[in-house]
Amino acid sequence: MISKKFMGLAIAGLLAAGTVAALAQEFVAPATPEEAVTMRQNLMKEDGGILRSAGNLTGAEAVAAMTKLRDNYSHIPALFPEGSIVGESEALPAIWENFEAFTAIADAGVAAAESGIAAAEAGDAAAYAAAIQTLGGTCGQCHQQFRS
Repeated sequence: MISKKFMGLAIAGLLAAGTVAALAQEFVAPATPEEAVTMRQNLMKEDGGILRSAGNLTGAEAVAAMTKLRDNYSHIPALFPEGSIVGESEALPAIWENFEAFTAIADAGVAAAESGIAAAEAGDAAAYAAAIQTLGGTCGQCHQQFRS
């Protein structure tokens, strides 16, 4: 017979999982150019913070950080709809003049984050560090070419 304590813990776990799932939101593309600027600035700040601390992470924390970076990088092209140089945007028109090169950098970031996930899961500190370095390089590459 299942104890009441075990049943209570099982139910609490299921409720917590449901709460986490409900809090996890799917990416929704920006509706306006102003929203695009705000969303991409927030994403870039978040990525910078993650990358600054990622070298100190291991195990599940490292996997979570790389997963967040992968997800963020995958959303970058959608955060740059044509005509979204408004307000405090630092985006250059070169983004849309060479959108293929721009998205290639984002794709390289996704690939590097996926490598980081695999490395973190395997406990391979050298490969994890290399993924962090590659991700940082994609930031610099993009900013040099596409940011004022």
